[in-house]
Amino acid sequence: MQIVDLTLTFKRGMRGFDIRPHSSLAEGKYNTTDLSIYSHAGTHMDAPLHFVAGGGTIDNLPPQKCIGEALVVDLSFKEPSSLISAADLGPAAEKIGRGSRVLLRTDWDQHAELDDYRSSFPRISPALAEWFAEREVWLVGVESPSVASLQDMEELTQVHRTLLENDIVIVESLANLRLLPPKVYFIALPLKIAGGDGSPVRAVALVD
Repeated sequence: MQIVDLTLTFKRGMRGFDIRPHSSLAEGKYNTTDLSIYSHAGTHMDAPLHFVAGGGTIDNLPPQKCIGEALVVDLSFKEPSSLISAADLGPAAEKIGRGSRVLLRTDWDQHAELDDYRSSFPRISPALAEWFAEREVWLVGVESPSVASLQDMEELTQVHRTLLENDIVIVESLANLRLLPPKVYFIALPLKIAGGDGSPVRAVALVD
């Protein structure tokens, strides 16, 4: 098995992340650091509580949804700021059903350090969110910082709620999906944060 890293690297300057020295070998101690991490920084997972009042928290997310076979759908043809529809899924749509994990490749991770990363990404349409919910999909992963527009609060709320109210795990800011075949073994586990609305994850794919 080859392991492909699907995770953005946390580093100084990344939105929502900071790292400071705490102690050091030079002080006659040991090297430690203080980390400050926004719950939705970098490659991360959303819990229902993120958009649903009284929704499930990240520590109660079923781990079995976060580990297993996943379909990688090539949507690299989608233009910036476009909506992704069920028709865009092509032949892969027939393979998506209850318990599916779906990773949507847009190659948008290559914009992670560009000014348009948070403003111009292709995103899931409200109709596609409903389509995933109707098929009882378990997990949807995207290479953009959100599944819906960050400039349109109505769309942002509608798409997130449709997915999260139907217990669909959302993984955002994935990377390197272009390196994967159409089917992989996917792993993305969050930190076990009591009452958490989201958490960074280390996401990887196992490829034959």
